[in-house]
Amino acid sequence: MLFAIPFPAIDPVLVEIGPFAIRWYALAYIAGILIGWRLMRRLAALPPVAASAEQVDDFVTWAVLGVILGGRLGYVLFYQPDHYLSAPWEALYVWKGGMSFHGGAAGVILAVILFCRRQGLSILRFGDRLTAVVPVGLFFGRLANFINGELWGRVTDVPWAMVFPHGGPEPRHPSQIYQAALEGLCLFLLLQVLVRIPRIREREGFIAGAFLAGYGVARMIGEMFRQPDAQLGFLWGGATMGQLLSIPMVLVGVALMALSRPRPA
Repeated sequence: MLFAIPFPAIDPVLVEIGPFAIRWYALAYIAGILIGWRLMRRLAALPPVAASAEQVDDFVTWAVLGVILGGRLGYVLFYQPDHYLSAPWEALYVWKGGMSFHGGAAGVILAVILFCRRQGLSILRFGDRLTAVVPVGLFFGRLANFINGELWGRVTDVPWAMVFPHGGPEPRHPSQIYQAALEGLCLFLLLQVLVRIPRIREREGFIAGAFLAGYGVARMIGEMFRQPDAQLGFLWGGATMGQLLSIPMVLVGVALMALSRPRPA
């Protein structure tokens, strides 16, 4: 029997009143949106100005719709297409869980394009400031995954291994914490440094590219410790779906950084 740190059994439901329940996962989304919104208001005002405070406020609704609709559709298409083809109405059962970051990212990108065209804003400049705050939501989301005891890691014998409530008797990597640190904290600190360098801000698309490439690399590293989704397992060359979906992000991100150029305000 390998040594394992006891899993801190935190109730996924913070408060429950009759049929209504407030879950940590929902609070993670709310915290990510609120903190990201307030921070982006400041970043958007840095020269060259990307958007007014009022425009950032207006975009919050677009972002929420992009995350929810894109995230759910991405999960349906990437992770359980066979199930939802046989029962397509269950794609609407968002309360049962199942969200894809890559799908949510696609939804937000579409929201940015439509919103900026409608407002007459630079898509790349706006995207630079937005992506600089996205890791805030990723950090809280991964912590919520840990609290829920889901998306656990692979079996291991490291001293900090944990036995997850629904992950079987074997000690596993707390991969949610790894991903919170990589995709959330580390990526956030990197982007905050970049967005505060005037020469970098002038190169439209550089920060967005750094986010895409940085997230892709962080996700591929994190997936090396995370147990693949049971219905998919390992795919081509032993890669996971998360790794395969991250490869295009890295390529697009590197291209954006290489092609980024200053543009007059």
